[in-house]
Amino acid sequence: MIPTSFGNLSNLTIISLLNNQLSGAIPSSLGRLTNMVTLILDQNNLTGSIPPTIWNMSSLVLFSVETNELTGTVPPNALSKLSALEIFSLVENNFHGQIPSSLPNATGLIQFEIAINHFSGTIPPKLGGLQGLQFFVLAFNAFEAKNHHEWNFMHALTNCSELQALELNDNKLSGTFPSAASNLSTKLPYLSLAGNTISGHVPREIGNLVGLRSLQIDSNSLTGFLPSSFSMLRNLRRLTLDNNVFSGPIRPTFLGNCTQLNIFSLSMNSFSGIIPSTIGNMVSLLILDLSTNHFTGTIPSSLFNITTLSIQLGISNNHFEGPIPPEIGNLQNLVVFDAMFNRLTGEIPATLGKCQLLQTINLQNNSLAGNIPSLLSGLKGLEILNLSRNNFSGQIPNFLGDFTSLAHLDLSFNNFDGEVPKVGVFANATKIWVVGNSKLCGGFQDLHLPPCSLQILKRKHKIPVLAIVLSLVATTICILLLLMFFLDYYKRKSRETPSTMSTQGHKVVSYQQLVEATNGFSTLNLLGSGSYGSVYRANLHDDISGQENIVALKVLKLHTPGALKSFTSECEAMRNLRHRNLVKVITACSSIDFNGNDFKAIVLDFMPNGNLEEWLHPFTNHQPGARNLSLAQRMSILFDVANALEYLHCNGGAPIVHCDLKPSNVLLDSDMLAHVGDFGLSRILIEGCSYFQASTNSMGFRGTIGYAPPEYGAGNMVSTHGDIYSYGVLILEMVTARRPTDNMFDQGLNLRKYVKIAFESRMMDIVDPELAEELENGPATTDGPSNQRKVDALISLVKLGMLCSEEIPSSRISTKDIIRELHAIKVKEIKENK
Repeated sequence: MIPTSFGNLSNLTIISLLNNQLSGAIPSSLGRLTNMVTLILDQNNLTGSIPPTIWNMSSLVLFSVETNELTGTVPPNALSKLSALEIFSLVENNFHGQIPSSLPNATGLIQFEIAINHFSGTIPPKLGGLQGLQFFVLAFNAFEAKNHHEWNFMHALTNCSELQALELNDNKLSGTFPSAASNLSTKLPYLSLAGNTISGHVPREIGNLVGLRSLQIDSNSLTGFLPSSFSMLRNLRRLTLDNNVFSGPIRPTFLGNCTQLNIFSLSMNSFSGIIPSTIGNMVSLLILDLSTNHFTGTIPSSLFNITTLSIQLGISNNHFEGPIPPEIGNLQNLVVFDAMFNRLTGEIPATLGKCQLLQTINLQNNSLAGNIPSLLSGLKGLEILNLSRNNFSGQIPNFLGDFTSLAHLDLSFNNFDGEVPKVGVFANATKIWVVGNSKLCGGFQDLHLPPCSLQILKRKHKIPVLAIVLSLVATTICILLLLMFFLDYYKRKSRETPSTMSTQGHKVVSYQQLVEATNGFSTLNLLGSGSYGSVYRANLHDDISGQENIVALKVLKLHTPGALKSFTSECEAMRNLRHRNLVKVITACSSIDFNGNDFKAIVLDFMPNGNLEEWLHPFTNHQPGARNLSLAQRMSILFDVANALEYLHCNGGAPIVHCDLKPSNVLLDSDMLAHVGDFGLSRILIEGCSYFQASTNSMGFRGTIGYAPPEYGAGNMVSTHGDIYSYGVLILEMVTARRPTDNMFDQGLNLRKYVKIAFESRMMDIVDPELAEELENGPATTDGPSNQRKVDALISLVKLGMLCSEEIPSSRISTKDIIRELHAIKVKEIKENK
């Protein structure tokens, strides 16, 4: 609790108690501090209402109580006596009632932020006197504006020439789009009216707001064409128009001029016509979503010149026709390609295999034909592949079974024939769909397909004469190449020098040794595969002791763009790092293979308990309960990961940013001790630099969608704050057992918002069922001391996850504070056990 005795410190001018575990009410005695300038009580557990005495503190310049559990209303005259007030924030509490009518009197206000509360009523119209106002944030409340009179506040805000952010999203604003919005400050960079029920047309003069960097008007009832003046908004980075009733074509001049857009979403509207070729000018796009409209014509090939497109390309539910342009191979960093429900024809271009970061391909309900190209075999990170309801034919390729991350494969209602493979994903009938292919046979019994005839089985295993001839020719060529290789061997032997990653006491291994250790890189030894490399279990022979040591071998896919940089980053990051919670690098191999190609690999400690991803989301063929994690184990893992981050950020020399913290990169040894691994995207911050540093590499989007912080998508800024965000998402995933990329998260909902919504009233409904069962069936009843202690610890963990995953980087806590919070939870457990 905040001591009431603070009110006796008459000379006190600043109180900052943010980010603690303070509970109870704000003491009214603070109102006696007549010299108080700054009062910050953010991110605690404070309850009750704001004492009336606070509103008498005339010297107060900054008042902020963000992220607490405060309730009550703000009196109408609350701001009348706060003549010096510049910053006022009640964000993320449970306040209700109306905006105080005295707001126009606070003429020195710079920030007025009351988002994420239960405020209602109308917005005061007389705001024109707040000439220094920069941030006016009312999002996620229940404010109303149904007619021109109730929208008068917008006209008043046109006098606020310093306005930097106007956030009115997710309220109950209705009526027509106010024309006064186009007269706001030309320096305004951020305007959000999303998530309301505003109707009518966007004002024709909206292009006056030439300073806009983000315009969000999605999820309303807006109609009509986009004004031609949109082409004047050349500074836009984010434009979301989705979920409205817009119609008409997209103007070529708009697409040609707004070249700085990163996020462009206009899905779920009624736009029509062709996509102009000038879309290729939007060379900074990360996300493009044109889905669920009435677009026609072919997909412009210029679209695939936007090599920055890395997060999503959505063109589904339209009337596109013709083939998928082969230029799609230019989008080598693309993660999601969604073109379902169109009229596309032709074959899947083999160049799609160049997009080796793809995780989702949706092509269902088109008229595509031909075989599945063998060049797609390189898409090892694929999680969703839907080719259903097309005209594909031929045999289902075996390489699809090698995709260890594939969780959804739908090949139904096509013309595939022959035997269904029995490897990998094909062994799990809950992950594949092959119905509607009348010529398929075999496969596992759960698929309920007819057995294959002897003729089909012979056809599958028969070696054609042509193949034998080609094999002989290939063998001859290989012999010639081998001779050339031996002639050139001594010239190239210098390339087989040991990597500086070799640790003292371990001999550098050769390519030949690694081939033998993995049985020729057999798939039986494959532990997993990612964008830049595959990991094998290897039995490495020690020449000194004569023993076989089990290690993990990460082999780089050097043909993948960015893989060599990934290898360099990992070696550079791990060169001098030594910590019990980091995966230990034993040695490295930088050599050439038997064909004369570059070969690079890293030898790591083997982790017999796999990775955290496998424990949080076990495959369905595991026995129920076989890989459960108790609350104590989860907390222990979080401790280990936090200690690893603390070492990387603060104690390992120059700060190192991991850049890709997620469950699959948290490995567990035989004692369930967690080790952070995979430093392929890491970045070493220059000594003396700020926490933020622009990425100068060309590896595309850093991190993994869902775990990467929002600022990486907006500008690819690398910082230690980014790792903290990923850690926060990791906490929420460990509590809920839901991935941040779960299909349920759409329309602006994400894992953090999902947890926040349920946190106060139905927390146990979203908890991982395994944890919920532990709490319900533990050694005491749910209201007993043991189980209540666990519930309290769980709630504390959730709060920590929320603090770490704040959208604004500077609002996230440091690794030192994370460890302190985890210790506080643990100490509380011990005390209550005594």
